[in-house]
Amino acid sequence: SGATRAVIEAAALREARANGLSTTLGAMALSTPPTTGSQTGNAQAVQVLLSEQQPRFLTQIFSDEPVIARARSVAIYTTASEACVLALSPNSSRAVQFSGNTNSRLVGCSVMTNSIATDAAIVQGSARLTTPCLISVGGAQTTSGMTLTECPAPVTEAAPVADPFATVSAPSTAGTCRNVPNNGPLQPGRYCNGISLNRSATLNPGTYVVSGGDFSIGAQGNVNGNGVTIYLMGNSTVTINGSATVRLSAPTSGTYSGMVFFGARDNTGPRARFNGTANSRITGAIYMPSNAVEYLGNFGGENGCQQIVANTVEMTGSTDFAVNCSAYGMRPIPAMQNVRLAE
Repeated sequence: SGATRAVIEAAALREARANGLSTTLGAMALSTPPTTGSQTGNAQAVQVLLSEQQPRFLTQIFSDEPVIARARSVAIYTTASEACVLALSPNSSRAVQFSGNTNSRLVGCSVMTNSIATDAAIVQGSARLTTPCLISVGGAQTTSGMTLTECPAPVTEAAPVADPFATVSAPSTAGTCRNVPNNGPLQPGRYCNGISLNRSATLNPGTYVVSGGDFSIGAQGNVNGNGVTIYLMGNSTVTINGSATVRLSAPTSGTYSGMVFFGARDNTGPRARFNGTANSRITGAIYMPSNAVEYLGNFGGENGCQQIVANTVEMTGSTDFAVNCSAYGMRPIPAMQNVRLAE
C-alpha cells in the first residue's frame, strides 16, 4: 500500500529467509500485480516466485542434473476500514483530538492517526464521537463520550497508512496575479495577495492558487462555489469566521476531483481554522499534509461528504461525515488493512 518496489522486495526476501530458505534476490521473481493465477492484474496483490537448488542424495547415482525446488505464493491486502479523518504526523502528541462540546458522527468511516505518540488520539472532556473505529499507530486516550460501532475498543499499534493524496500533483503556480474584485464573481487563477472576503461572493469553477496572504472569510461573508479547488502555497492558511456562511464543493472529475482545499506539501502556514454556520457546507476533502487543521464549525459536507487529511486535526465543532461519496468525486481513504495469502 504505497510502498516502493524495493521495500516490497526486501519484505518478501525477509519472509523467505525467515521460513528457512537461503534464497538471494537473484533467485526471487516478484511481480505486482501478479502475472498468473486468480489474482492476475490485481494491483493490491504481490506474487513471489522462489527457486533454490537442492543437493542430490541417492539420485546422484543416476543423474548429476541440478534439482531446483520452486515455491509460489500470492498475498493480497484489503481495506478493513475507511477513514474520514486522517492525521498524517508520524510523532505528534494529540495528532487527532476531539474536545470541547463537539458531537461528531462518522457513518461508515473511521478516525485514523499515523502518530506513534502514546496520546496520538484523544477524546476528552464533554466531547462526543461516534465512529466505526478509532485507529492509532501509537496509543489512544478516550472517555465515555466515544461510541465505536464496529470495533470493540480503540485499535492501537496499528500499521500506518500512506498519504492518500501523495500522487496528486500540485497545480501550476505560473500566471498573472489576480486581485479580488470589489463585486461580482471571482475567477480561477493566481492570487498573490490572498483572497479575503467579507461579502456575498461566488467562486467560479476552477483552481485558485493562493501564493501570498490567506484565504479568509469574514463574519459578513456569504461565499459559494461549485467545482473549486483552493491551493495554498508558502505560509498561506485558511481562516473562516464563525458567523460566515460558506458553501464550497470540489470538482467531481479531473486531477483535483474531490479536493476543495489543497495545502502545498511544503506549506509552513499556521493552523487552518474552519468555522461557519449550520447552513455552511464544504463538500470534498480538506487536504493539508503539512498543517494543523482546527475544525470548529457546526457543519459538514453535502450529505456528510467531507474528509479531513492533515498533519494534525482538532475537532471542536459538531458535524456528520459519511463514506459513500464517489458521486461527489471523492476517493476512499484506507484506514486499516488486512493482509492474507490468496494463493
